[in-house]
Amino acid sequence: MLVIRLKRKGKKNQPFFRIVVTDKRKAAKGGRSVDDLGFFDPLTKRSSLDKEKVLHWLKVGAKPSDTVHNMIVSEKIIDAKKINLTKKSKKPIDATQGKPVEAAQTTSTDAKAMVDKPAVEQSVEQPKPEETQQPS
Repeated sequence: MLVIRLKRKGKKNQPFFRIVVTDKRKAAKGGRSVDDLGFFDPLTKRSSLDKEKVLHWLKVGAKPSDTVHNMIVSEKIIDAKKINLTKKSKKPIDATQGKPVEAAQTTSTDAKAMVDKPAVEQSVEQPKPEETQQPS
């Protein structure tokens, strides 16, 4: 499967990225790229994409990475929503307060729920009142 992604170039502390089409199984740093589509310089915030090549590879079936997808959208090559790249919190969020729920709160509510649930009763056959009386 082909993927459109960034390939890092440049010196130490001077990053420079090429936007390339490559096989997904190849390493991002090494490996041969199929085609160069442009570049991105994060220090000067300059970028350049070849619109015709990008559209061609998207038609062929290459999938862009999330960062490259956002760059393509910002260059207005395709009309789509940007993908949120922020790290997601692993804590569940309380909808009423909008804050992460503490682990202690979740365990206490789970414990209360366990106490509120009735225990499973085992059915034991009790003798009928007629059987308890002995005939005289």
